[in-house]
Amino acid sequence: MKNYPEGNKYGSCRIKINRAWGRAALGITGAALISLLIFALVSILLKPISASATASSSSITSDSIKEKEEQIDSAEKEKEQLESELSDLQKIKDELESQKTDLQAYVSLLDSNLADIEANIAELNASITAKETEISETEKQLEYILVLEGTGEDVYMIGKMAVLQLQGLLVAYKERFDKDNFIKNLLLDNLLLVDIYSRSKKLHIQADVPRIVLIIESERNREYNVLELMRAHFGSSSRDFVTAVDENDVIVVKEVSDADSVKEVEKTAANIQTFLQKENIRDARVAYGTVVSEIKEVSRSYKEAKMALDVGKIFFDDRNVIAYSELGIGRLIYQLPIPLCKMFIKEIFGGRSPDEFDDETLTTINKFFENSLNVSETSRQLFIHRNTLVYRLDKLQKTTGLDLRVFEDAITFKIALMVVKYMKYMETFEY
Repeated sequence: MKNYPEGNKYGSCRIKINRAWGRAALGITGAALISLLIFALVSILLKPISASATASSSSITSDSIKEKEEQIDSAEKEKEQLESELSDLQKIKDELESQKTDLQAYVSLLDSNLADIEANIAELNASITAKETEISETEKQLEYILVLEGTGEDVYMIGKMAVLQLQGLLVAYKERFDKDNFIKNLLLDNLLLVDIYSRSKKLHIQADVPRIVLIIESERNREYNVLELMRAHFGSSSRDFVTAVDENDVIVVKEVSDADSVKEVEKTAANIQTFLQKENIRDARVAYGTVVSEIKEVSRSYKEAKMALDVGKIFFDDRNVIAYSELGIGRLIYQLPIPLCKMFIKEIFGGRSPDEFDDETLTTINKFFENSLNVSETSRQLFIHRNTLVYRLDKLQKTTGLDLRVFEDAITFKIALMVVKYMKYMETFEY
């Protein structure tokens, strides 16, 4: 460096310039140092923020993954539930398809049955038409020829009056004959249901009124002509019918009222019995069935009356009037086969029969039953001491093993007596 004298203006100026540059360099250097310090401070400050941001970002990512996994699990569960519901719906669909097939088969069967029913109806209609045609042709046949001989104008009038009288008699006879024939076939179940209603309508017989069947049996039926006596007793009423299907029995089909049907029938049966006794027919028996409300059920009442008549001969031989409703256990025993009855008697009494007891024992047993197993009343009616009756019952218990004072043993003994009666009755038909 070139030195100038101290008082030289150039030297002074140079020194000032150097000082200025020195100050500038120092300022630049300080600024650089300050910048470095600031940078270092910023870096130090930014490190925790970056770490926090990284940690925060990592935490957010983990939570998002867990949430998505839960959503996936939920979606899987929902999928499984939907698949289960779909399977159930498929089962319901298969079941409905099966039911549809069954219903189609059932409808086909109904169509087939309907076709058969229609064919049967057509056949019945054809049969009815043929019968009506036959009846019509029969009615058109020549019935009678009336010949009058005489002179004068009165002959024609007399002939006309005679024709009217004959026609009236023929109509009355035909109607009576047709009704009688119809009632016989009705009692014996010889008519189809359609024939019952069509013929009853044609014969002016009301179909829906209550009726009952009574049977009158007498060994002197033919001798005293009970049939005509009964027709005279009931009169010419068009509501009641009197007929016969065999030589022994007379049958009455009687119309009754709804209110007092039972009392009315009892009174009618008693009146018949009284009437026949007045006609010197004292062996007559009257039996009747139950009241029926339709004409198609008359045959059932007839069968009941027939059973009442037969069962009454076995178990109620001391009564002249018997109702089907009063038969009780007798109608069950009446329908038992004989081998089964014999087996029952053998199991209860061994080789001995209940009717082999002496008259005194049998009288005691029957009287004991009549008094509902009452020892005191039975001994009073038999005019014996109470201890005597007890002795007889004890003796019977030793013989049969049955104590009649015990209800179950009494029932067994009573049924056994009835079974023996039934077997004896049936033996009369075998011989």
